[in-house]
Parts: sequence; C-alpha cells; structure tokens
Amino acid sequence: MNGLRLHWEVTGPARGEPLLLVMGLGGQLIHWPDNLAADLVRRGFRVIRFDNRDSGLSADSDRGVRFHLLGDWLRSRLGRAAPSNYNLHDMARDALGLLDTLGIRSAHLLGVSMGGMIAQILAGSRPQRVRSLTSIMSSTNHPDLPPARLDVLWRMAGIGPRPRTRDQVIRRSVQLLRRVGSPGFPTPIEHRMNLVGRAYDRAFRPAGHLRQTHAIVSTGSFEHLLPQIRVPTQIVHGLADPLLRPACGRRSAQLIRNSRLELIEGMGHDFAPTLMPRWAELAAANAGRA
Repeated sequence: MNGLRLHWEVTGPARGEPLLLVMGLGGQLIHWPDNLAADLVRRGFRVIRFDNRDSGLSADSDRGVRFHLLGDWLRSRLGRAAPSNYNLHDMARDALGLLDTLGIRSAHLLGVSMGGMIAQILAGSRPQRVRSLTSIMSSTNHPDLPPARLDVLWRMAGIGPRPRTRDQVIRRSVQLLRRVGSPGFPTPIEHRMNLVGRAYDRAFRPAGHLRQTHAIVSTGSFEHLLPQIRVPTQIVHGLADPLLRPACGRRSAQLIRNSRLELIEGMGHDFAPTLMPRWAELAAANAGRA
C-alpha cells in the first residue's frame, strides 16, 4: 500500500459491511479492544484492523528526512509547514490502498485520535470510498485549537531519562496512560500493564512513534477538506480529555455538515473498557444512517 507493506487482520462475516478501524499515534492493531471488535462483529460488520506504517508489524517509513520535533511543532503553531518523511495524507492513502488490496470499494470508517484525523482526511478527499465516518477523541489539527495540558505535553515530549529496559518502558507508558485516561471510567492498572507489555513484545518502535508524531505536526490543518464530507458522521469526544481538548471534537462537528456530536462526561483519551459498548453502539447507529 502506497509502496509499503502493511500488516492487517480481518474478522467477521465475509458478506458483512466492511468497517475499517484506524489506530492512533504509536498504537498497534492489538490496541483495539477485543470486546469492541467482537461487539462490532456481532452487529454484522466485517472488521478490519491494521498497523499503520511505522508501527506494529507494518513497514518502516524513514525517507531520510531529519527533523527537530519541538522546533517544527512551534512552526506548526504559526501555520508553517516543515519537511517530513510523510504526513497524514500519506497515511490516508495507506488506508485507501488497504481497501484496494482487500477488494473493498467503500467502507465505514472508525478512527481514534490520529486515526480519526486520517479517517477525516480520507472521507473528505475520497468521499466515494467512505460509507460512514466515526471519529473519536480526534481533531482537525488546526494550530488555533488549544494545546494539550502542560504535564501531558511534557510526558509526550519524552523529556528526562529515556527508559532502557522492558520494565522501564512499561512503567513510563502506564504513567502516561494514567495522565490521559478517563477519570470517570477508570482502567485497572493490571489491564494497562498487560497491554503495554504485549505491545512491547510484539513491536517496540520508538523511532516510528517519533516519525508518526512528526507526521501530525507536519500535516497542519486539514479543515478545508471537512465541508466535503457528505456521509453520516459521528464525532465522539471526552469532556475530560487532557491531550486533544473537547474543543477539537467540537471543531470537527462544526465543519462537517449534519454530523452528530457526542460529548462524554468523564471520558479522557484512552480505551476505557467500560466505554467500549457505548463506542460500538454509536458507531453502529451512525453506520445505520448510511
């Protein structure tokens, strides 16, 4: 896809309506909760999960472009573009290429965080390939939107000693997840540690994570595409999200015609297990509008 090898998995009935799940920054397909995927399969969807480029078991995407993340982030806040190895438009073409490979002419999209940005770009640039769009805890990437909470930015920037062992990586990752997590829908620490450990053992790729972060920074706003989205759209955002503030979800809903906005009290920026049935219900209801 787009000249790259992607790793994917498909579950559900062969004749079910295709639903492509697009993961967020640094995530792998295993980060999609199995109970969410199973719920969507029970609702008749053919669920497609995949690793984005530079994550999981998909290919590296280092084109040799060297960058300074902090400096480019500051430039992006001023609306200035920076050279990059790739951007979110490239990642949207990856998703489109996966649909082509699977012989799918159009699909429902469900994206989270960075994946929601990718899904919005795909729905806006290739509307004939999208049946419905559900974007969760995401953004339009506009520089005027409020930044993340300072302590979260500090953690995301990786300032301080870098973890060098498996245990150190797990401990640091769990600390970040606790900061961005849903205070109204707490996740047991054992659940977080188990998932972070599985992800580390499957594919630990800090360089890829950094390039994905820079892809977001270098993309800039894609708000010009959003009025072109005509399919049923559901925006879901947590009122307690410290990473992508609620204003980010509200902005998408404002620009996408006839979209529906669901603001959830107590939801942060994570896959809170007790919220998964609600996510599935919202995505399925939105797909039903198509």
